[in-house]
Amino acid sequence: MKKLILSLAILSVFACKEEKKQEETKVVTEEKVAIQPISASDLETAVIYEANIRQYSPEGTFEAFTKDIPQLKQLGVKVIWLMPVFPISETKRKATGGEDSKFATDFPEAEQDKYLGSYYAVSDFTKINPEFGTIENFRDLVNTAHDNGIYVILDWVPNHTGWDHTWLKTNPEYYTQNDKGEVVHPVDTDWTDVADLNYDNQEMRKAMIEDMSYWLTEEGVDGFRCDVAGSVPTNFWEQAIPELRAKKDIFMLAEAWKPELLKDGLFDMGYAWDRHHAMNAIAQGEKDATEFTATLQTDFDRYEADDILMNFVTNHDENSWNGTIKERMGEAGEMMTALAYVTPGMPLIYSGQEYDLDHRLLFFEKDSFPHTKGKTWKVLEKLATLKQNNAALHGGKASAKYKAIDNGENVISFSRTKGNDEVVFIANVSEENIKVSLPQKGTYVDYMSNQTVELNGDAIPLAEKTYKILVKQ
Repeated sequence: MKKLILSLAILSVFACKEEKKQEETKVVTEEKVAIQPISASDLETAVIYEANIRQYSPEGTFEAFTKDIPQLKQLGVKVIWLMPVFPISETKRKATGGEDSKFATDFPEAEQDKYLGSYYAVSDFTKINPEFGTIENFRDLVNTAHDNGIYVILDWVPNHTGWDHTWLKTNPEYYTQNDKGEVVHPVDTDWTDVADLNYDNQEMRKAMIEDMSYWLTEEGVDGFRCDVAGSVPTNFWEQAIPELRAKKDIFMLAEAWKPELLKDGLFDMGYAWDRHHAMNAIAQGEKDATEFTATLQTDFDRYEADDILMNFVTNHDENSWNGTIKERMGEAGEMMTALAYVTPGMPLIYSGQEYDLDHRLLFFEKDSFPHTKGKTWKVLEKLATLKQNNAALHGGKASAKYKAIDNGENVISFSRTKGNDEVVFIANVSEENIKVSLPQKGTYVDYMSNQTVELNGDAIPLAEKTYKILVKQ
């Protein structure tokens, strides 16, 4: 009997070990979900989504965000840009921003825990911020996105690190130092919570590329959004990006607008900052409609035909520091959002925008917003459908043609055409009801209202602060 019991026990142990081994094998096989590399056709119709994991939900976790990924397809999202997911330095952890910014340690000890610091003060480029969950939670997010045909890019912070980063102890020569040999924060900034990296140091460059490569080869991410990319020497990107692209096909977004960063296979997309500033100024009555037309022409002159710019009405910086869409754009908010979709380029949705985000999200503390699908969700869904299904809104490397239509200082008006498709955009930025003349003739659909419009040379009435998207039939 004792031998029988012993035999059963041994079999049980082996069975448990085998079951555990199978589970471990299952985890490994499910670690990465295959997805075809992002294609040129994807870029023509894509919408990019900036995910602020901390503020996206009351939980502020990967898991909470992952649950909503499938419905982002309804908004045409093809790329998810995750704000930095790395651990945040405790040393000099920021509590407030601006010139008079304070550290958490400047406050009573009982209050310090609520100040979570800036995502951009990274303490380790190869680890996950435990505030958001585990590496397994992160992998589940990436797999879920890939399952839904969505790519994931990481917000990379190449210009600086937090003060807890290992390099400060092991390789202080990786950092910019003053005459006294002291590591300094980036010059001419209030970013006192970070240490400036020294790109004259070739070993630091190699270490940076190695850390970036880890996320591509080991964790299956599809590229990077590179923070203040223009503050990093262009010759670093000329060194790094070819090395990264040799490992896999990736999508690269630069937080910059230097044309040189989009040349010769470097970044795929840059920021349309000037367009954004023009939209703000027009909405606030500081500039008239001609400002946007002139800004676009400047872009056409300085960028190559296959360069892509990201169009946006808000992002994490704009929302937290300069105000909500309503604060900055008032009644013109929806008009400018539509403009971001019909202008050549790729439109951005920032976390909460789709849910009518109406407050400035805290940057250094926990915050969140209600997930109620209201007017903006319907508008974004409708705009995405048009962008996905009408070649006249292609905005990638083979972008649809743009032609300005002169209707004076009160109207932004232009046409987009590709093949047999045509879309005409008209927006009255004034506070008066006006009539708009168009050279087009034929049958069009007022897309947002689904009403048929016959263009025959007669002027079209357009109420103050309203717009129309006219689709050729």
